[in-house]
Amino acid sequence: MSSGLIRSVTTDDAAAICEVYNYYIENTCISFEYDPVSVEEMTRRISATTESYPWIVYEEQSKLIAYAYANKYAVREAYKNTLEVTVYAANDSGAKGIGTKLYEHLFKILDETTSAHSLMSVIALPNEASVRLHEKLGFEKASHFKEVGYKFDQWIDVGYWQKML
Repeated sequence: MSSGLIRSVTTDDAAAICEVYNYYIENTCISFEYDPVSVEEMTRRISATTESYPWIVYEEQSKLIAYAYANKYAVREAYKNTLEVTVYAANDSGAKGIGTKLYEHLFKILDETTSAHSLMSVIALPNEASVRLHEKLGFEKASHFKEVGYKFDQWIDVGYWQKML
């Protein structure tokens, strides 16, 4: 396992988060966004999310290389105890256990500071590494939607993985 620092996000992290996330937008079907996210837009997203939910980052040698956060799953009131969780790591940092560390830390925060009962994670398929990570941490596949996204001239399936806290 890699050693590093996990801390709460700040809006000063927006540029580094864009560097991690925009790789996935520009090169993969993992994110369904088409256009890279600007630093200004990421700053807005960080501010909006952290009003109610935790967002954490992972640093090694003072360089942000991964992040995870929780957010509202759906807008209707009855969903208030269900959150969507997300984790992204720099493309060249895989298989170091960083996603596991971030998620375990995030789940502890959620358990201590929210009324979350159910966690959802949306995974563009196929994505064996993400499925493996989520299932290792107790998520179970809850659904599979065929060809609901279209990017890079191909249809993409989406799966939902769920974990009860």
